[in-house]
Amino acid sequence: MVRLACDVHTHTIFSRHAYSTVEENVRAAAACNFELLGVTDHFSPMIHGVGPEGASMREFQEFINMRMWPREWHGVQLMHGCEADIVDLQGRLFGWDIPVTYHLSVPAEPPYTMLADVVFSNCQYVIASVHEHGWAEGATREQNTQMYVRALEHPKVLILGHTGRSGLDFDEEAVAEAARDAGKLIEINEASFFGRNNALERCEQIACACARVGCMVSTASDAHISYDVARLERVRALLERVDFPQHLVATRSAEAFLEVYENFS
Repeated sequence: MVRLACDVHTHTIFSRHAYSTVEENVRAAAACNFELLGVTDHFSPMIHGVGPEGASMREFQEFINMRMWPREWHGVQLMHGCEADIVDLQGRLFGWDIPVTYHLSVPAEPPYTMLADVVFSNCQYVIASVHEHGWAEGATREQNTQMYVRALEHPKVLILGHTGRSGLDFDEEAVAEAARDAGKLIEINEASFFGRNNALERCEQIACACARVGCMVSTASDAHISYDVARLERVRALLERVDFPQHLVATRSAEAFLEVYENFS
């Protein structure tokens, strides 16, 4: 049986359409004997409305105080990050072009810092994901492939999130090779298998491509409520069905994931 002991993509009430607190998620992970939990709330235009005048850090406080979290809680190692939307075919992430014009209590002074830089500086790692993708309409397979490769080039991005349900056609092996060469991870995501046409087949293709080229994967529930934290039955079944190598599963233990994280950071 494939061993999974980390859930490195979960959400809390700060994702607005999620329903549990950090501690509720930690307790759920502990109840499943998981060793490590990553909390990665959405950093995304679907959550955060930002006007042309720039951003106020008042609206992003959840991302600038995460260092107060304990490193271990209820016996679970706790990590903090975010899930950032890829917003264009250049692989750029939400906030890359949004200036911070207001701090928590006073206006900022130019030259302004970009919002993504402020948020990412407080994250241990970033998951780069595609959600809304109208910007990719009419894009070629090669353009989509290069979009993912460029997203991986961001120094804070450790994981490409739920590529199997993005709805975009891309070269799985080329992206897996780019992730492997950068020491980064492709995610196999439990939430990809619910109500999305062809997602299971796409996830299997991506897992097989990672196995062929020796790219490590991460596993995640993408939980939006504590009930789903550490529930990875479909992910485990997929990995076993394709005979995925255990040594390429970065989330097989806290030690293995932290080794990848430390080499990346």
